Amino acid sequence: MHTMWKGSISFGLVNIPIKMYSATEDKDIKLRTLHKECHSPIKYEKVCPNCEKEVEQDDLVKGYEYVKGKYVILSDEELKQLKEEHEDKSVKIIDFVKLEDIDPIYFNRSYFLGPGENGSKAYSLLREALEESKKIGVAEITIRSKQQLAIVRVYKDCLVMETVHYPDEVRNVADVPSVPERKDVDKKELDTAITLIDQLTTEFDPEKYHDDYREAVLSLVQEKINKEEGTTTPIDSDKSNVVDLMSALQASIERTKDQGEKPVKKKMETKAEAIEKKTASSQPKKRTTRKKKASS
Repeated sequence: MHTMWKGSISFGLVNIPIKMYSATEDKDIKLRTLHKECHSPIKYEKVCPNCEKEVEQDDLVKGYEYVKGKYVILSDEELKQLKEEHEDKSVKIIDFVKLEDIDPIYFNRSYFLGPGENGSKAYSLLREALEESKKIGVAEITIRSKQQLAIVRVYKDCLVMETVHYPDEVRNVADVPSVPERKDVDKKELDTAITLIDQLTTEFDPEKYHDDYREAVLSLVQEKINKEEGTTTPIDSDKSNVVDLMSALQASIERTKDQGEKPVKKKMETKAEAIEKKTASSQPKKRTTRKKKASS
């Protein structure tokens, strides 16, 4: 399991080294958008609508829209400084409350917390204290430059941290349109509804619930693969050709190294000799003879 974050949990004077791991994963089916004609994946380019041209990463800056169409520019240096000032590698428990006091609408994401180096004893102490008191810790933590409210609780002998929305991040329920007012409900209808609820009431077993749509899509994909209905894009083919070419070139270089430098040298000498012979043959015979006599 990949460690996402290292830090500590603190409550009072107790400090516990921990490592954080993602407790959940998104298993939605991810489908690529392809060109119908050639099945190549579609690229989404960054284009400035005003300049009508594609922009590079170096041409981008961060901006906050405070009024429609008006922005305040925040430099990377300013954001980096703020991040360093507020990024504290600790989960600071500030309160202890009952789990049922927090409505599930506030819960965001879950993370497993494991003990860090030399943290097992203090980790066990906090786990047992939470179990015995039947309480959870309300904490603050900074993750990816965002300060988060969180709760720390026990889940199957493991400490779990769940990030929690701040109150102003939960929308006002009064803004939901057409919610009926509480009025007297027909007693017979209410009794029938309660009877139905009682008949369907059981212990929660998460293993009995499945994402039927995701399983159906995966089944269809596997069926098409088995029927060899898969497709290869031209882009993928080109990339594989480049890789094959580079492999062949690299192999050729390695083979040349194994043979040493002699073949290359021999070819160069042969070429030089050929030039010399050609030059010599193009000269008059008398001049060559005189040269020989002179030398003798």
